[in-house]
Amino acid sequence: MSALKRFFVDKIEEVTELVGDEFEHAKNVLRIGVGAEVILLDNSGKEYTAVVSAVEKKKMLLNVVREELGDREAATDVCLLFGYLKNADKNEFIVQKAVELGVKKIGVFSSEFSSAYMNANKLERLNKVSKEAAKQCLRSVAPEVVYFDELEEALQSASAYQNKLFACEFAMESKCDVAALSGSTAIVIGSEGGFSREEEEMAAGLGFASVTLGKRILRAETAAVALTSVVMFSLGELR
Repeated sequence: MSALKRFFVDKIEEVTELVGDEFEHAKNVLRIGVGAEVILLDNSGKEYTAVVSAVEKKKMLLNVVREELGDREAATDVCLLFGYLKNADKNEFIVQKAVELGVKKIGVFSSEFSSAYMNANKLERLNKVSKEAAKQCLRSVAPEVVYFDELEEALQSASAYQNKLFACEFAMESKCDVAALSGSTAIVIGSEGGFSREEEEMAAGLGFASVTLGKRILRAETAAVALTSVVMFSLGELR
């Protein structure tokens, strides 16, 4: 039996309205009708089983019948910060895989060698990708994707994390044992151009440890998924 279809809503009430893109997808793509049972999500970590009671022109009404706490969220807080890439599909790929792997916070930034620019529509699209990925992998929370104009601002946003990893292609050795991690972890990956020496020094001054990903130079999207996967395994999320 396939899992119940999942939808994000702004607010859960005894009778909850499904509107906007989620409504259009439910009605026109999935053909969900009266009497169908679905899961509603409000980013609280809870999952609400609901039954469709009415389908109108621009909204769907659902009666909530059960509330449960989702059990798919990672036990440890992991944040991924990555440099915005020129190819939109690659940015979406990183967000999608980060959500699947259990990352709780996602930040996109511009840095010295960045050659692509963010706008409101692009950011909205990345947040839509986050929601779709969360539904696909049965998470109860879709991480919000936020944008930082500068690398320093992105780094400072992760000041409270116990471990701070700065992936650097010119690092000769890792200054942190990634295989022995425990506790909250922030991961920083550069854009296509990587980081400058000055940016590495700034990151070190803010408590980030430079780490190497081996002898080969990885594409930015490969590095993001590879390091996030290693971190998640070290923290026990993939075991």
